[in-house]
Amino acid sequence: MPLLAIDVGNTHTVFGLWDGSTWLATWRRTTNIQTTEDELASWLSGLFLLKGIPWKIDGAICASVVPGINDSLSKLTQKHLDTKLQFLTTGADVGLTVTYDPPHAVGSDRIANAIAALARFEPPIIVVDLGTATTFDTIDAKGDYVGGAILPGVQLSANALFQRAAKLPSVEFRPPTTAIGRNTVSALQSGIMLGYAGSIDRLAHEIQKELGCNAKVISTGGLGGLFLDLCDCIDSYEPSLTLDGLVLAFERLKTRV
Repeated sequence: MPLLAIDVGNTHTVFGLWDGSTWLATWRRTTNIQTTEDELASWLSGLFLLKGIPWKIDGAICASVVPGINDSLSKLTQKHLDTKLQFLTTGADVGLTVTYDPPHAVGSDRIANAIAALARFEPPIIVVDLGTATTFDTIDAKGDYVGGAILPGVQLSANALFQRAAKLPSVEFRPPTTAIGRNTVSALQSGIMLGYAGSIDRLAHEIQKELGCNAKVISTGGLGGLFLDLCDCIDSYEPSLTLDGLVLAFERLKTRV
């Protein structure tokens, strides 16, 4: 039976079903702390049915940055799938040295990103996760999680602009054909996309200078793929990095029980 991995972000929650070798399916829904375990079960069991997957799992693990929804998720797996939900909490639980101050302040999604990146690439590594916030997770040459940076997310930043400027329309996030916008839409796309790409490049450059070496830079998150070709620094896009890290975390937590 498969493993259910749940990545709870401030805006969206991603559910992934892992069969031991590949992701059978991934599903995304809006994060809402008012959602009950029964509502979650009704939604998720329907998606299992659509994929022709039996409503059974062998284990469940979660990285959550929204504590208010954790109880409903725990009751979802316990009540409806007869499985205890494990939560990834600290790097120490999964063999990751964290020198951030304090270590427990590092979000569990960032811990998952780090262990997945280390399983795939040689350190040093910078993980750029583009979600509600854009986080830069820095892993030094020894494989230790040493910190990073937090930047307001591109969607969050753009929404603030659209809401506060009455004459500016919402626009699709896509790379502009020119830096000089010839109309309001193209001017916004230039400013948002190229401006944000420049921010990512500058932060990655400064982090690499402090590391004293050229770290591998990978992007992930819902908007990570948009900036792969816009940023000079990004080497690859790994869309399932956080879920991949949760699979590794589940195996490591099992050995500690």
